[in-house]
Formats: sequence, structure tokens, C-alpha cells
Amino acid sequence: QVQLVESGGGLVHSGESLRISCAASGSIFGIEDMDWYRQGPGRERDWVARATREGNTYYADSVKGRFTISRDNAKNTVYLQMDSLKPEDTAGYVCHAHIMVENDGRYRQYWGQGTQVTVSS
Repeated sequence: QVQLVESGGGLVHSGESLRISCAASGSIFGIEDMDWYRQGPGRERDWVARATREGNTYYADSVKGRFTISRDNAKNTVYLQMDSLKPEDTAGYVCHAHIMVENDGRYRQYWGQGTQVTVSS
């Protein structure tokens, strides 16, 4: 059994910064790509950023230049550094990953429960 647990969300003002984390736990053999998604009030879920196992990173246009995704594979953790935050960044941020469990040769998709980020004007 694998769990993804996000942390670090909170309430900040426009222009401030926040770093959120997602830690994977369980019988993990390896983690392929890891992503951040977000869903704001009255909005559909949007993809935010991806960090691949090979070290490539990708960003949605709405956050490029302001957000930075990174990984610590030794800790099975992915981070999202959010700078110059705007009210429109307000959302529940959810972690997603492809994970191999117990060296069974199969990568499966896992989702976290989300952490709330609120940016006031």
C-alpha cells in the first residue's frame, strides 16, 4: 500500500512565497514521474508541473517563471516552490505519481489528498 501525503499549504498575501511538499510512503521500489495538479473554487482540475525521473521539468503557462518543481528521490518527496503568488493561484494542490511497489515491474498511478493554498489580495 502506497500513500502520497501533501503538506505546507497555508494562507499568504499576494506576492509572497510558499513551498509545498508531497511525501510518498509504503513499500516503494521506484518512482517515475511526479506531478502537481490544482483545483480552485468553481474550477476544473488543472495540471501545474511535472518532474520526470530523468530530471526534466515541465510547467503550465500560468505558473512558468514563478513556480519551481524539484525532487528528493532519497526521501521519495516532490516539492513545489511557489513565488510571486497571486489570488488566482488559490486552490487545493494535489500530488500525483507513477510508482513501482515491491519491485513487481509495474508502475501504477497514485494521488494524494491535497493541501490548500489560499492567496489573499
